[in-house]
Amino acid sequence: MRPVDFVTILRSRTYPSAGLWRSSKGNLDDMPEHEFYTDVFNLRERPFTLLPDPEFIFWTREHTRAYAVLQYGIMSRSPLTIITGEVGAGKTTLVQKLLSEPKDDLTVGLISNAQGGRGELLQWVLNALRHPAPQGASYVEMFQRLQDFLISEYSEGRRVALIIDEAQNLSVEGLEELRMLTNVNSNKDELVQFILVGQPELRQMIMRPELRQFAQRVSANYHLPSMASDTVSDYITHRLVTAGGTGNEFTKQACEKIFKATGGVPRLVNQLCDFCMIYTSINNSRLVLASTVEQVLADGVFFAGFIAEDAPDNAPTAAKPPKSSINGGGAA
Repeated sequence: MRPVDFVTILRSRTYPSAGLWRSSKGNLDDMPEHEFYTDVFNLRERPFTLLPDPEFIFWTREHTRAYAVLQYGIMSRSPLTIITGEVGAGKTTLVQKLLSEPKDDLTVGLISNAQGGRGELLQWVLNALRHPAPQGASYVEMFQRLQDFLISEYSEGRRVALIIDEAQNLSVEGLEELRMLTNVNSNKDELVQFILVGQPELRQMIMRPELRQFAQRVSANYHLPSMASDTVSDYITHRLVTAGGTGNEFTKQACEKIFKATGGVPRLVNQLCDFCMIYTSINNSRLVLASTVEQVLADGVFFAGFIAEDAPDNAPTAAKPPKSSINGGGAA
């Protein structure tokens, strides 16, 4: 089969001006929807974008459990809740889903990719709660500011939860600082709860001997695995139907090859499916074949495929449930 040039693919579509369309940010995700393949497949929107979108959540058994653990952590006033998973497993999408369901008795702050030493994390916390400290404030002043805010929220009948995404980037010192912040309580209730979401390295760090006191405060934790082969097929169908399709745009054989190339990681599945639909649309076809997946992989436009090519040997299956626990304040 003749290799396909990706630039030729994009230029083969009709664009509002001559040449290859470029957004002001140079991001293909910013390209108008009708400029991709949605017109050929009669879709309302692209079903396989990379941005976390709660409307496209596919509730696998594992994602349902992970979300239940998130909700449990908040409702039980757990001081620390841990959610881990590989890159692209859908963790941030679950966080966005949680944030899209506001509650009157809950104040939620989101911290993304926090880094730094002692004191800097406290600044991140205050900023996330929209209660920043004055410039030049000392650690004691910032701590007092946070404590006053938490007491004020508690007196108004509101709980406070801080979600820290990409928490594997925190240092041991940062995690220990979080543990110290959980000591702020009313002698009866926790005034602040922390939900840490990150890659598997986060769990490995927490199990270090010097963090045993931190681990003892983890009341709930869950590891989100990649999807099994049959789940990938259902996932693709779900996203297509949500975007206005029939759900039959990919053959069974195409779905199997997509699983083998991605290891069942949702983000990688999205990337590969997106390319496959572009390749299919230039032939004015509405059915993605296994040969199309092979062509995309052969052309090398699916760069992540070089990283994930060995993933199928280690891909989790339904017969191997992830390790998780919900504890009554005990060690994770």
